[in-house]
Amino acid sequence: MKFKTLVSAMAVAGLLLASLISLPVLAQKEVKEATAHTKQMNDALYGQLPFFDKTDFRNAHKGFIAPLPPAVIKGEKGAVIWNPQKYAFIKEGQKAPDTVNPSLWRQAQLNNIGGLFEVTEGVYQIRNLDLSNMTIIEGKEGITVIDPLVSAETAKAGMDLYVKHRGKRPVVAVIYTHSHVDHYGGVRGVIDEAGVMSGKVKVYAPAGFMEEAVSENIMAGNAMSRRASYIHGNLLKPGVKGQVGAGLGTTTSAGTVTLIAPTHSITEEEQKEVIDGLTYDFMLTPESEAPSEMLWYVEEKKLIEAAENVTHTLHNTYSLRGAKIHDPLAWSKYINNAIDRWGDKAEIIIAQHHWPTWGNKKVVKLMKSQRDIYRYINDQTLRLANKGLTRDEIAANFALPYGLAKSWAGRGYYGSVSNNVKATYVYYLGWFDGNPATLDELPPVEAAKKYVDYMGGARAILEKARVDYARGNYRWVAQVVSKVVFADPNNKAARELEADAFEQLGYHAESGPWRNAYLTGAQELRNGVKIKPTPKTASPDAVRAMSTEMIFDYFGVHLNGVRAANARGIFNVDLGREGGRYKLELENGVLNHSANIQAEDPDATITLSRETLNKIILKETTLKKAQQAGEVTIVGNAVKVDEMLRCMESFSFWFPVVTP
Repeated sequence: MKFKTLVSAMAVAGLLLASLISLPVLAQKEVKEATAHTKQMNDALYGQLPFFDKTDFRNAHKGFIAPLPPAVIKGEKGAVIWNPQKYAFIKEGQKAPDTVNPSLWRQAQLNNIGGLFEVTEGVYQIRNLDLSNMTIIEGKEGITVIDPLVSAETAKAGMDLYVKHRGKRPVVAVIYTHSHVDHYGGVRGVIDEAGVMSGKVKVYAPAGFMEEAVSENIMAGNAMSRRASYIHGNLLKPGVKGQVGAGLGTTTSAGTVTLIAPTHSITEEEQKEVIDGLTYDFMLTPESEAPSEMLWYVEEKKLIEAAENVTHTLHNTYSLRGAKIHDPLAWSKYINNAIDRWGDKAEIIIAQHHWPTWGNKKVVKLMKSQRDIYRYINDQTLRLANKGLTRDEIAANFALPYGLAKSWAGRGYYGSVSNNVKATYVYYLGWFDGNPATLDELPPVEAAKKYVDYMGGARAILEKARVDYARGNYRWVAQVVSKVVFADPNNKAARELEADAFEQLGYHAESGPWRNAYLTGAQELRNGVKIKPTPKTASPDAVRAMSTEMIFDYFGVHLNGVRAANARGIFNVDLGREGGRYKLELENGVLNHSANIQAEDPDATITLSRETLNKIILKETTLKKAQQAGEVTIVGNAVKVDEMLRCMESFSFWFPVVTP
């Protein structure tokens, strides 16, 4: 996540009433300075990594045409969507502050280089107008837009910048590289549906794009979105003691998320398409960085578009927000295949994050280093697992070879070696480490109380932990004091000490998500959970894109199985020609559904259009109001319908993370 939870995670949020949790109000606490230990750890990196190498900075500036517009982009009601000055405190050439890992600070400096750039003749990129890049390729009749950012508002601003300096050309095609929201969400800022429907604009995407774009995080969406608020630093202020970026880019925009379905799918492993006079050689890479993703080579430009499979960071094979684990071996093999197919002729490689690389040897070198880092993590994790080491033992002692470790593009600005090693272990072997002692452990609160009791009580633990803190043992302090907090969340001394440890861990974290998670955790321990507006990304585009099957599956997730254990009901649902007919069965605390089937003797029959169902999901109306307006008809035992609805529950977004 990256910030990939947006549409899919909250697509049906309109179904729920936000029942905000009641939390203690704590006095606002100030953040602290870096300790001497943190300064020492950060300063040591200057002697360990090749900071003298300025190649990335030269490449990030190469082809510069114009800066981003300085004006803040706002929505219709005045809400800030994008502030181009948000990270002005990050100065290129400036030594890292004591409170920021120098390697992450370097990456933040690079990500903050924004504007309109020429990659090669006829190929342009707009960078740092959102988390991702928007690429524009000029063709025979017009332009092809690749990955139109997160929000329609930022995508439109990007197009305006391009038009100002290159002139107005019609958009004849849009290409989505993959199914994450920062690569399609701004599409209506670039094209409209009328142009697509008329055939004037073609939209290309990899096989499975629509299903994955909408479905990836629906079922666990509330938990994923809450966790995403940690790793993306959404609750932190930008600054040297707060958020300095996300590793993949600076941050995400907060505008209107849109989606227009593809008209053309890339379905073959090797598929060529002529788009606006240029030859695109596509290669599918499913289950790599995204469930639905593709790379390609533009023959006339000698250019590889690497989507998000080859970037200037070690990427995640598992997102800390929670997601299905990606296959590191497949990821490595896709890059290897790309080298075999295009490596002897490519002169440029671009991705939808970061900056390009020019020159055949440098392109191949970058691809090989990215290929090898995922393969090394995969193979060596399995080697050590087969020797009997557990997940955490492998991660704690895992080191990359010198060549990979010193490659700037392999540093863990978004992913991390530890994260990817643990993910690889779980991908192959699951959560259980084989030791029966871990097979059925006590739950966190109960175990924490036992730990505290066995260790002589909270006071004794805190006394020892303060000594470890003074010695710079922040990882252990965070780990052990967390037990005290879970045993007694009202222990202010424990909360403060754990927050202090988190803060120092954040200050020397190289990964943007790790830094954000640590600092957000410290903030929550000191100040409590601050109730703020929840993400409102259930856009009409996203809801319309959901299949009816998906909606009914999501209803099942919201059914309180305990409450519904003795409830029974059979319902026919008729959504008309567009939505289809379904049979719903409520029994044993489970809501099953069957497509294209109607019960002979249902308790009730519910008739409404799919359009009306969409309006209810989007909170544009309610079931009761729709009934009164004649848009919903319920025939039969309406009491049974009410009983089913009473068994549904909403999810609170602002649940605590670092306290029970």
